[in-house]
Amino acid sequence: MCMQPQQRQLPSQEFIYLCSRDIFTTQEIWRIGTEILQRHPRSNIQETNHFADQMKNLGVKGYLKVSLEHAFHLLCNGFEDEAYQNLVLAESWKYGEQTVIQNKELKLIQGYRGLLDYSKWLKKKTDMLGLDEDSYAVSSIQQEMRILYRQAKVSLKEIIKIPGVWDPFVTCYVDMLEYYEEYEEAREVLSEYAYNSKFPPNPNAHVFLYQFLKRRGESRKTQMSALQILHELVPSHELMLEYYAMLKKSKKRKNQKLRLEVIFAALDSAGWKENVKAWSCLAKAIVEILQNSDKQLHWLKNKWAPRKDWWPALHFSLYLAKRNWQKDECLACEKVLVAGMLMGKDCKYFRYVMRQGCEANKKKFKPLKTFVKKHSWVSLKIV
Repeated sequence: MCMQPQQRQLPSQEFIYLCSRDIFTTQEIWRIGTEILQRHPRSNIQETNHFADQMKNLGVKGYLKVSLEHAFHLLCNGFEDEAYQNLVLAESWKYGEQTVIQNKELKLIQGYRGLLDYSKWLKKKTDMLGLDEDSYAVSSIQQEMRILYRQAKVSLKEIIKIPGVWDPFVTCYVDMLEYYEEYEEAREVLSEYAYNSKFPPNPNAHVFLYQFLKRRGESRKTQMSALQILHELVPSHELMLEYYAMLKKSKKRKNQKLRLEVIFAALDSAGWKENVKAWSCLAKAIVEILQNSDKQLHWLKNKWAPRKDWWPALHFSLYLAKRNWQKDECLACEKVLVAGMLMGKDCKYFRYVMRQGCEANKKKFKPLKTFVKKHSWVSLKIV
């Protein structure tokens, strides 16, 4: 007589059994169980839901955390409506006296529910674009959008009051505020997020504020104030070219000095090594100083002095000269001017690119060579 093979338990059943034997803590069971459920070949969404529901009831102190992570899992698998309902149920959950941790978890749940309201709002907005403006359908969708907006606004407004990094929540909130032309509130939200000292330093907060000010056509001075802090936090940020351009338009002496600092600091980063526009800005700034402004020579000296020992290896090696010339002649032309002005005609980068350039286009490169011979640091005897 053949024995029937014993049917193997599903993952969630196995882990609930382990939990009942006190082999692992509830949190450990949840962590290990969810990890296996995501990789187990027999796992499915029903099994995951069953496991999550059992874990919520097994450890009431972890109910909110399990509910939130369960919602994430549903979202990752495309079950947005189910995730939303999960968060709504978790919002209404109460057990005994609420702890500080549970209060924060509840705020998170409300915040993510707000994000899902925003997602629905955004879909409605997209649907409305293809409809006739005077149709009944548009009016109906606008009403639905208003309801979703009010729901999302309450949740998002609460979570971004807590000190932390809330980039997705802030951008979604501001997007809706701008859509309904509530610009002053949008400005307040972004300013609070960027300047509140209780919040951790966050470059993105200043990016969001600057982009809003730019969209609103605010004054150059106002935009520059946002970019100044961004420069201090991330000198190599891609927006530094925009900041440099604004500083260049300013007639204030301190801004002219700052623009030199901004472009030098940006090029300190290896990520800017092949940025033609940045090298062009630096080349023009140095030419302007060497040709027309003896009073600004000490600015240039102060910026070059701490870099003269390591910039040659980072930017002006013979290897880079060959590579830049082969890959991007425009880049090589901008860099060779900077190399020549800062390091003189004996710089390896300068000598190689000038030799190649004179062979290819003597009329273009000979004046450049003459200019460097006359205006480099070496010829001015400032080094």
